[in-house]
Amino acid sequence: MNASSPFSGIHAVVYALFDGHERLDRQAMRRQTQLCLDAGVHGMVALGLATEVAKLTAAERRQLMDWVAQDTNGRVPLGFTIYGASVAEQVEGVKAAAAAGADWVILQPPMVGSYGAGEYIDFFGRVAGSTDLPVAIQNAPAYMGRGLSADDIVTLTTRFPNIRLLKGEGASIDIERLIATTAGRLPVFNGRGGLELIDNLRAGCVGLILAPECIDRAVHIHERWRTGDEEAAMAGYAEILPAIVFVMQSLETMIAYGKRLFGERAGLAIHDRAPALRPTDFGLDMMRRYARRLGPLTGR
Repeated sequence: MNASSPFSGIHAVVYALFDGHERLDRQAMRRQTQLCLDAGVHGMVALGLATEVAKLTAAERRQLMDWVAQDTNGRVPLGFTIYGASVAEQVEGVKAAAAAGADWVILQPPMVGSYGAGEYIDFFGRVAGSTDLPVAIQNAPAYMGRGLSADDIVTLTTRFPNIRLLKGEGASIDIERLIATTAGRLPVFNGRGGLELIDNLRAGCVGLILAPECIDRAVHIHERWRTGDEEAAMAGYAEILPAIVFVMQSLETMIAYGKRLFGERAGLAIHDRAPALRPTDFGLDMMRRYARRLGPLTGR
């Protein structure tokens, strides 16, 4: 990994934080971004699956772009995931991201229908052709029900050279095969809440994009790995793994409990926007136990 690259390391993807009336909470969002920056993240991302982007209106998505850009204030590279059911909608999202000051964008497959690889390749290419920003593709078939094979991704990036990165959401053995198939020409981030964090780095990932409940620990683990202290990196990963497994049972579980784990560590009240998985008393007890073990979310 090129440690000097703006597209490497641990990037935080923010949760959508709501008030008690299910409205986006400006102060809580600012606090979230500040905590991530203080923890030493190498980049900020918004409007991914953790941001519950499908629950946001187009105006709210633009609002979050502006807020996170203001609060990041150029300290680290800023990326926005682009949500939309059509080429035109995603092109508008890319334009809004550029206007807000994005350094890169991540395209999601449209969450309508299910089509062959050729249709998605053409779709992504048309959206990518609308911008000079570096473009990544989010390839998360396990979570989104749509995705491309390694060979499809090679075809896509050969035809459209400003598609320069991949946001994968898969097991490290699959990510390693993808990186091998592309001969390492396509930098790959993984996510999955930090599952297999060390093995993803071993597989050749340039970094991970993670929601913030364990972001301070993830940054520390990455730093230990980057400096060659594998034993310390593995020890740090062992400490957070039970919490990651608890949170990453499903996307709904991540939103219900991962967000609350972040809130508990950050001192922020968490409110859901319906529809949502409602936490149980048992689940909340587990979340608080993990929060006590991790301690407050603090800077370096």
